[in-house]
Amino acid sequence: MLAKLKDLFRAWALRRQRYDDGTVTLTQRRIYIIPTRQGFALAFVLVLMLLGDINYNLSLGYVLTFLLAMMAVMSMLHAFRNMAQLQVRAGHVDPVFATESARFVFHFHNSSRLDRYRINLHDMQGHITVFDVAAHGHSEVVLNIPSTRRGWLATGRVALYTHFPLGLFHAWSYLHFDTRCLVYPKPLSDAPLPPGNSPDGAGRRSTAGDEDFAGLRNYVAGDALPRIAWKVLAREQGLKVKQFSTPLGEELLLDFSAATDRSEEEKLARMARWVLDAEAQGLRYGLRLPDGELPANLGAAHRDECLRRIALFNLPQQNDPLPNPSPTGGRGTRFAPLARLRGERSEGGEAG
Repeated sequence: MLAKLKDLFRAWALRRQRYDDGTVTLTQRRIYIIPTRQGFALAFVLVLMLLGDINYNLSLGYVLTFLLAMMAVMSMLHAFRNMAQLQVRAGHVDPVFATESARFVFHFHNSSRLDRYRINLHDMQGHITVFDVAAHGHSEVVLNIPSTRRGWLATGRVALYTHFPLGLFHAWSYLHFDTRCLVYPKPLSDAPLPPGNSPDGAGRRSTAGDEDFAGLRNYVAGDALPRIAWKVLAREQGLKVKQFSTPLGEELLLDFSAATDRSEEEKLARMARWVLDAEAQGLRYGLRLPDGELPANLGAAHRDECLRRIALFNLPQQNDPLPNPSPTGGRGTRFAPLARLRGERSEGGEAG
């Protein structure tokens, strides 16, 4: 019976608030308060104390009873003030691979002079995080939700609640941002690339040139001064020279029909590994799925678009809430490149 009443109240609150957009301010219309079990127990004890005071006409008993009752009322006020006027907005969510935890980011801003303590953020599946917000401060709160399969992973409705300061009252509010995380298929651990159209079947190759950064090498007398990696030298890691390469014209086609796996999910997992390996090796690659084809290209934006199409392949029931990223990294790109998958070498990034 109690569970049914809770479900009815949640449905009513959701219809009342709808979807949240932009920055949400927690006003009195959005905050609900009920006593906790400890609060109900205290209320029961206070009733017993009051009956004893009336029966025995205890003046000091009245004082103690009403003092504890006033303390409970002040606790309810502080529980409300601990959440009132907090400003919340949903942040950017980076794509993840299946079985990894999606990091849903929420930004909390406290414009008042009161510190906010022990605020809990949780979703309906029980994933929870606890945080504080300093007076006139800002907190970036991450709610980790495990992903189990490819496609869009939504937070759904999340709840904020607090038992501050004495645990006698449960103050909470619902948030319902339309935030979703794109979940890529978990790539296979070992999946050799399919043959390309270069003479050795390995796809695009590079030769010495001036276009793309290719790494560092030791300094040789006569090397041009602009090619010296001054940042590396400043870190006392030796005198290094930046190398560049010019790509040749061979291309690699990652074709769904070329995957030898039995199930569709295994084929997509193999293609995800192909995309990552081709990008890491600096190959120009295209993608061919039964529902469409991407021309050959290279770069983080092209990689993300390929992975997005693989993740959403044959999932018509999941609407794509974001515009398609441009394979060439144009202004339509919405997904930030996954840092751990960047093709650039760390030395090259430091060499700048």
